[in-house]
Amino acid sequence: MIPATTVEQHITQWLQRMVIDQNLCPFAKKPFTAGLVRIAVSEAHNDEALLSALHDEITLLNSRKPEALETTLLVAPRMLDDFLDYNDFLDLADGLLEQYGWQGVYQIASFHPRYQFAETEVDDAENYTNRAPWPVLHILREASLETAIATYPNPDNIPLRNIDTMQRLGEEVLSKTLEDILKDSGSSH
Repeated sequence: MIPATTVEQHITQWLQRMVIDQNLCPFAKKPFTAGLVRIAVSEAHNDEALLSALHDEITLLNSRKPEALETTLLVAPRMLDDFLDYNDFLDLADGLLEQYGWQGVYQIASFHPRYQFAETEVDDAENYTNRAPWPVLHILREASLETAIATYPNPDNIPLRNIDTMQRLGEEVLSKTLEDILKDSGSSH
């Protein structure tokens, strides 16, 4: 069993080395550097417990201004190892947003160790735009996202630029980077 502090280190390294250093999300560096990104590692072993943790994290975000806490990455290292199970859970997460009237206020971005876009092969480099060391539910504030997009030139080009970046780096380098992140803390997933 991997300690929560180790999982948090993995996610922090992934944010720095993949998301920020490769500029996959041009909006990530500022809140990360300012300490406004919360990494919450859930001990959940089932859907109900993870939904409860998701509710708690959104409630926490709701209680704070973006200047104090911009976003949360809820990590689920004890479950959702299978990508299809993870994908099914996203429907439950969206249902939670709807149930509490949080649609249009928050959205959930998805990251998984075996993330695979439709119409791609398992080892296609572009899948690494959404691959993380552990299953992650990234809770984003819609208003902050809209503000960031409004001030960014050609935001519609971000996904295509990310695919180009991943293809340029190649699956072998990207796979090794994720493996190295897991090894840096003395564990493997």
